[in-house]
Amino acid sequence: MVRLVYLVLWLLFLFLASCNARNTSIVKKEQSKADTSQLHIEEFKLPKKLQVGRNIRIGEYFKYVDSLVNRYDSLVPYTLSEHVLVRNNPWIMDTLANTDYYRMIARDSFVYDQRKMIALPKGSILNIPDSLTACQILENFKNTEIDVNIPEFKLRIFEDSILLYSFPIRVGQNRKRYLKFGNRVTDLRTKTGNGAIVEHVKHPDFYNPVDGKQFYLTKRDDGKTTIMPQIPWIETEINGIRNGQMIHPTTNPTTLLKAYSNGCIGTKEADTWIIYYHVPLGTKIKIRYDLENYEEGLVISLLKDIYNTND
Repeated sequence: MVRLVYLVLWLLFLFLASCNARNTSIVKKEQSKADTSQLHIEEFKLPKKLQVGRNIRIGEYFKYVDSLVNRYDSLVPYTLSEHVLVRNNPWIMDTLANTDYYRMIARDSFVYDQRKMIALPKGSILNIPDSLTACQILENFKNTEIDVNIPEFKLRIFEDSILLYSFPIRVGQNRKRYLKFGNRVTDLRTKTGNGAIVEHVKHPDFYNPVDGKQFYLTKRDDGKTTIMPQIPWIETEINGIRNGQMIHPTTNPTTLLKAYSNGCIGTKEADTWIIYYHVPLGTKIKIRYDLENYEEGLVISLLKDIYNTND
């Protein structure tokens, strides 16, 4: 009789344990569903496409784009940046490049203040990249390098040894001159070496390096005067030294293909936008002085020795 009681109690214990296990499994499944539902909610909070609600002019463009980056960076599993966002929307680069004063003049449109031009039209769509696309863009940045050959007056952008762009430039003059900035006589020749992009100046101020005076207007090649455009300047560090060599637009493209600047590398306004969005901070740069151009191992041209290096 006692054994029978023990047997009944044991069977009851097993039954209760089984019920408890089933209940635990059900609770876990419900929790799993809740977690999945929450995940879907989080994904829903991050739209893949953003519609620009009003016309965004160049004067407020960077502030607007930075606000988008700050808003959505924490919602994506990668580091969202202005450069990643724009490279996923390449039409933005084309739109900005087309604000070039001389492109507008070619379309019979005189622009006095470029900052008032529309960078992002109302109703345009911005696509936020998915993880795979973003990783590919970041990998492309990692494998990008700027190559500048001074006597050739050329700036090239390479990605994995593939030439993406080649732009005409102006370089530093072959002379020394007193500059108020630095308060000394300065060698104006563009310096050679290897380095990286270390800073983007999105809202540059404009000073005459000779007398140190700030200016706001520029006289164009066609004789007309405009306000200085708002286009990013790109600072380089060469051989571990920040010597003030910037990559920046010139408002006088007739000076391209010449040794004309105070040491900086000058480009067309349109080209500067393209360069800027291919060179996030840390991008490698090589500035060289090669008088021989090679193709398939053979010398195809000899360049003029603009700095008289053989003297």
